[in-house]
Amino acid sequence: MANLNNGGTAARQSSVSRKTNETDIQLTFAVDGSGNAQLETDVPFLNHMLDLFTKHGHFDLSVQARGDIEIDDHHTVEDIGICLGQVIREALGDKKGIKRYSSVFIPMDEALAQVVIDVSNRPHFEYRAEYPSDRVGSFDVQLVHEFLWKLALEARITLHVIVHYGQNTHHMIEAVFKALGRALDEATSIDPRVSGVPSTKGVL
Repeated sequence: MANLNNGGTAARQSSVSRKTNETDIQLTFAVDGSGNAQLETDVPFLNHMLDLFTKHGHFDLSVQARGDIEIDDHHTVEDIGICLGQVIREALGDKKGIKRYSSVFIPMDEALAQVVIDVSNRPHFEYRAEYPSDRVGSFDVQLVHEFLWKLALEARITLHVIVHYGQNTHHMIEAVFKALGRALDEATSIDPRVSGVPSTKGVL
């Protein structure tokens, strides 16, 4: 993993390469981006969701990923979540000056999703969602949980995701990824009122 953060003076960005017997992934992430996504994976629905996450979070994200999709999409989705969590954590460096917390509601037509984040260095994940279908096209909806859980674990953030209601599974998941982008953008943004890290412990 390459950490391109330098005491808060350089761009907050990082990159990682991960190669296993199941996947081969190269991923680069910039916190302070322009919403530019360059996505090449074997999972088209995940490409769509990552594009939304990037655009609405004003990040820059590049992903090249190949996996054993002849088995299923599980390993590819899981490992991209792992890699994205790692680069988020690395890019944030010492976390000085960040807002730390955010809570965002996003509607997508009839669906409403909420994402709450604490950039706490204490990984925790809560997920409340009931979807009307098990698949969106060929995409297994269970993999949304897998992706978000691994992202929260590797980024070492507290992440709560609540889908309050909806009728269309695609809309409901889309609202989640848009809200994730907006919430992470807010939580990682610099607050000029914050001196050091936003914690009474003095460290995050």
